[in-house]
Amino acid sequence: MLMQLQVGSLIEPFSGRRWVPEEVHRQTALRIGRFQALGVRPGDRVFLPFGNRLEFFAELLAIWRSGACAVPVDARLTAFEVSNLVRAATPVLAIADEATPAEVTAALTEAGVRVLATTETGASPGAAGDLRLDDDALILFTSGSTGDPKGVVHTHRSLRARWTGLHDHLPGAAFARSLCMLPTHFGHGLICNSLFPWLSGQDLFITPPFRPDLVARIGAVIDEHAITFLSSVPAIWKLALRLARPPQRGSLQRVHVGSAPLSAAAWEDIRRWTGTRQVCNAYGITETGSWVAGLADADVPAEDGLIGTGWGAVIKVLSSDDTTELPAPELECGPGESGYVWLNTPALMKGYFRRDDLTARAVAGGWFQTGDIGCLDERGRLLLRGRERDEINKGGMKIYPADIDAVVERHAAATDVCAFALEDPIYGQSVGMAVVLGDASDAAIASLHAWMKSHLAEHKLPARWWLLAEIPRTSRGKINREAVRTACAARPALDLPALLARAGGA
Repeated sequence: MLMQLQVGSLIEPFSGRRWVPEEVHRQTALRIGRFQALGVRPGDRVFLPFGNRLEFFAELLAIWRSGACAVPVDARLTAFEVSNLVRAATPVLAIADEATPAEVTAALTEAGVRVLATTETGASPGAAGDLRLDDDALILFTSGSTGDPKGVVHTHRSLRARWTGLHDHLPGAAFARSLCMLPTHFGHGLICNSLFPWLSGQDLFITPPFRPDLVARIGAVIDEHAITFLSSVPAIWKLALRLARPPQRGSLQRVHVGSAPLSAAAWEDIRRWTGTRQVCNAYGITETGSWVAGLADADVPAEDGLIGTGWGAVIKVLSSDDTTELPAPELECGPGESGYVWLNTPALMKGYFRRDDLTARAVAGGWFQTGDIGCLDERGRLLLRGRERDEINKGGMKIYPADIDAVVERHAAATDVCAFALEDPIYGQSVGMAVVLGDASDAAIASLHAWMKSHLAEHKLPARWWLLAEIPRTSRGKINREAVRTACAARPALDLPALLARAGGA
């Protein structure tokens, strides 16, 4: 039986703004009226290039109750990236706030998308329609902002299946006062950290994401608002453990750490800081509605890579990652044997938006091939051992190196390129880039740097560059990003700041 959805209060602890459930319903009804007046129809897609504030959640509910599909968009993207997503998703409308960058709203307008301020609600509330479970509810773009976008489509049915699975496996009281410091444009922050507790009738406290000055105040916020739950990523914890005083009042009942692996040492550090042993590494993927496995009772010895059991999902570890081979008993690895992690869950995405080719590569007979390497122990608990995917995990934000390659390849000076992950003491990983240039003059490099800044969001820009005569490739001509990273580590990186200063292009 599906859990009943009911909203709790929404609170912005740093601004002091609060909407009780009655105000949430009023604000949502005004936005439903606005969408109806504008002729938004079932199946239409609406961009939300803002988030982490009260109005975002009212817009989301209004979009759904109008029968439309919400497309949260990272406002840090460049105009080029936003335009590319518009071409892929063809939204009928975009709703922005005063903090949405002018270049983003300009890109939407130039692409023919009408942009309204979230405060432009109109005066007449609208009557909510019934939600149809198999209608598209969310499209979350996970890659391809510079090339062929890959948008994960979730229906109302798959989202409810995720929340029901969590409701059945986790202690509800622990989520009574939940804090979200994660971006609301990706699965971890939106589907699980925010919507799961809030649509269970719990209070949701929302802050701007990833701001070091706010992370430094997290202990005080936990105490002031008697926060019982929060989820975050290892990079935020590195900052919090260094900058913030621990909470003093013992209100925290549960803490999740997701979007990146958690070491045993960091696990114990977080337990000491939070004052609770109920800290777990929640495993989740956007395609499966984020959190899909973890520890219901997290009072266990910390262990590198330990996840736990499925939360409304079946986990298998197979010797093959080939989606043409359906998961079968003869492919299953024994306890402790590493292989490819496959998931089966009713919360699985509908598919990649208008990309049946990509869906077929990831899904076989209802099973999703995660791209992660792991094993099941004798108790059936999942332990992650590594990942096969190329994605770069910068503080929990996934960056796809192919997106960076696609931008660089368009520049006249570049003849070959390979972006890859670098170790980073704060974010866990950052971006490195090896590039082959036909013209390696200071002016050409400065031109490439300017080109990348205008086509890539700031967090995607490579922190270090290497100029190579040739990009190492496999015998089949494919890039092995780890081999490229190793080759670069043996030589000095380009002194980009000095070069830009010489070229006058800093």
